[in-house]
Amino acid sequence: MKKIVLFLLSLQTVLFTVAQHRINIIPQPLSVSEKPGSFPLNSKMNIGYDPVFREAAQYLGTIIGVPVTRIRPRSASVNPTIQLSRSTTKDTAAYLLNIDPSSIRLSASHASGMLHGAQSLAQLFLTGNKKEIPCAIINDQPRFGYRGFMLDVSRNFASVDYVKKTIDLLSLYKMNRLHLHLTDGAGWRIQIDKYPALTQTAAWRNKGSWKEWWKGDRLFANEGEPVAYGGYYSKAQARELVAYAQQRGITIIPEIEMPGHADEVLAVYPHLKCEGASQRTGEFCIGNDSTFTFMQDVITEIMEIFPSKYIHIGGDEASKKNWKQCSKCQQRIKDNNLKNENELQSYAIRRMEKFISSKGRKLLGWDEILEGGLAPGSTVMSWRGEKGGIEAAKMGHDVIMTPGSHCYFDFYQQDPATQPEAIGGYLPLEKVYSYEPIPAELEASKHYHVLGAQANLWTEYIPTDEHRDYMIFPRIIALSEVLWSEPDQKNWKDFLSRLNKNYGLLQAKNVNYCRPSYKVDIKPVIDINTKNAIVTLSTEQHQPLIRYTTDGSDPVHSSSLYQNPFMITGNQHIRAAIFRNEKAAQKPDSLLIDFHKALGKKVTYNKKWVSYPAQKELTLVNGYKGSLTYQDGQWQGFISDMDVVIDMEQSESIRSVSCTFMQLTGPGVYMPDYIEVFLSQDGKEFVSAGKAMNDIPTHDSSLLFKTYTIDLKNTTARYIRFFAKNHNGFLFADEIVVY
Repeated sequence: MKKIVLFLLSLQTVLFTVAQHRINIIPQPLSVSEKPGSFPLNSKMNIGYDPVFREAAQYLGTIIGVPVTRIRPRSASVNPTIQLSRSTTKDTAAYLLNIDPSSIRLSASHASGMLHGAQSLAQLFLTGNKKEIPCAIINDQPRFGYRGFMLDVSRNFASVDYVKKTIDLLSLYKMNRLHLHLTDGAGWRIQIDKYPALTQTAAWRNKGSWKEWWKGDRLFANEGEPVAYGGYYSKAQARELVAYAQQRGITIIPEIEMPGHADEVLAVYPHLKCEGASQRTGEFCIGNDSTFTFMQDVITEIMEIFPSKYIHIGGDEASKKNWKQCSKCQQRIKDNNLKNENELQSYAIRRMEKFISSKGRKLLGWDEILEGGLAPGSTVMSWRGEKGGIEAAKMGHDVIMTPGSHCYFDFYQQDPATQPEAIGGYLPLEKVYSYEPIPAELEASKHYHVLGAQANLWTEYIPTDEHRDYMIFPRIIALSEVLWSEPDQKNWKDFLSRLNKNYGLLQAKNVNYCRPSYKVDIKPVIDINTKNAIVTLSTEQHQPLIRYTTDGSDPVHSSSLYQNPFMITGNQHIRAAIFRNEKAAQKPDSLLIDFHKALGKKVTYNKKWVSYPAQKELTLVNGYKGSLTYQDGQWQGFISDMDVVIDMEQSESIRSVSCTFMQLTGPGVYMPDYIEVFLSQDGKEFVSAGKAMNDIPTHDSSLLFKTYTIDLKNTTARYIRFFAKNHNGFLFADEIVVY
């Protein structure tokens, strides 16, 4: 209880601090010391700069509205109100910003640090009252050197203007890498002189909707045909984007996919397929030297456009089926003493890595490039969780973390029933903000291999600029703080307060961002032994008025006002809502905290989970209910039948057994065909006690939940066997509740 009181006092202190500060910079600087007074914004402002900081001065002047005539090298400027000067700090990305009532002094040792300082100062101008900015001393530098965002322009093309707009916003929040996914099965997006068919045909599909195209004939069109949908960047446009990004502190990393995701290439250059491969094949033939000639030719032209250290070659999700049946691929395996098709893929990656490194660049690829052995100079982008990244770091390779659980911005960010169509998943703003790029399992001596992290926006279901904006913002702003600020500088409530000031900035720049949700997240910390729980209510809204009940009734204006986490004892049904003008802003959110009979009991698995262990043996009886996503650590995933036994420790009178399942057909998650409950006294001989069939159609692609309940009418037993028949996909189970 003493710890709880201290926690509540600490929370009150944080809330007071949030309410008081005036500096609304995102990401949170390393240190901020506010001072009395403010610097007035007026027409007399002028900028003086050390000659090495000319670009930062021009960038700042453009944003805050200082005419070019009043942006001059310091020697030619008379008492500049804003001074950009050189310092001796060793960190090239660091800056010091000192704001007084009569002047602003910004210092850094390098152009990158000066640009970061200019970005912070620009935010103060753009998020303030347009008349003044508060006085303060800000000392700042980034935690990670790689702060990235990937935009998939293959599935749905994005114009040069849209990419520039995105670069502007990424820069403002100190992101420094833009990874362009330029090629994939749905379209090739960059001019290559040696292979003109890539932009004459492979850049144009015959249907606008990716979903219709993917489920249909997957044919391409010629540029200029009425049905052609797509686009590409000319070399001149790509160079323009590179220069535009560089001026704003961002490096563009190009991605050219291989050995898979190459449907569009093989449609126009079929000689690069495996022998006997079908029209829908997306894998290059690795036994064909022409494949490597093609890739090296393309990469050579790509490197002439993009000066980035990294060249991304994809390497993900390659089907190896055709390689197994292709005589050329099998001959390659034999000639190079390779064990299998995994090592054949590794052969291809190693060969490309050797070529790329010979040109003074580094190969970057998704974590599948680990399969069969990793090429010496490769850097791994870990997307299938963090396991691949941890493995690569332990092997001495650099890693960029980009796990789907926290970094896939094509996932829903609010209740899917209220959102535009997405691929699935659920990634709300707070979960992005909670991410820690350095895994706890990675020993400290290997931490330096984690260069940073990256968010990814795959655009299969995102065809418009407005939809892209909606999925990116404000989640990328949350990730910017994850990657820039030290962990002890992060605070969710404080972030919401600063973000609240930044929404106006996004509005001014015509960004169709996802508005903060009125949903109330009800989060218990459960103590199974005492049957107590500490409950926290949180929301994306800034300083919300939350009212709640614990008896299952809808909260009203006179219901308890949430101020701090509170304790409940025993079973309670909590309902909570944000109130505005004395009325609930939307339907209340609810959570049943249920200390049922099986809570904390031993669970034995006749068939183990696969891929989604969640809390392992504790998952199904820990008292925590799953949320809208199977990646929240409370849904346990199976790729075979679910078959578990709960030991109740003694013979019990059992009234009912129930369990909730999820269906989301996009990623292959289905309801069980049926569930069946068996009972036993000795744990050896089980008798069926009831069966419940599924009635949810498999063709329904929406996110669905169903609770299966078996009424046992107070039957006595010690052991409960719960069986769920897998429909031939993923099976995700929530808490098994026993009464």
